[in-house]
Amino acid sequence: MTDDLLEPRVSVQLLTGAMLAILFLQSGIDKVVDFAGNLAWLQGHFGKSPLKGQVKAMLIVVTVTEVAAGALCAAGTVRLALAGNAQWAVTGAQLATLNIVMLFLGQRLAKDYAGAAALVPYFILCAAGVIVLST
Repeated sequence: MTDDLLEPRVSVQLLTGAMLAILFLQSGIDKVVDFAGNLAWLQGHFGKSPLKGQVKAMLIVVTVTEVAAGALCAAGTVRLALAGNAQWAVTGAQLATLNIVMLFLGQRLAKDYAGAAALVPYFILCAAGVIVLST
């Protein structure tokens, strides 16, 4: 597999997996480390939305999916480098894409249109990651 790592397709797959792993592990771990702070901010953010009573449950779901997506991308990137198999990274990228869709829905329901718009590049990255890692 060592020679394959220099192939452009494989190098892009590895870098995509690494990028998604860093993005989602950092975000998810931040939510775990500062759960109370994130919860307080989100309760204010969603205070006037239809989701105001569901903030803690939503934060838990988003945190779990972020950590899982990041861990799968990280493990999948290592597995791709060592064994040429990207399936775990693909699954991580799919979960990451779902996570961004959940965040987007929340931002739209909170009427934070700028926050929702800021998620579009992340969605494109995640969706492209699914495609790149699947080839």
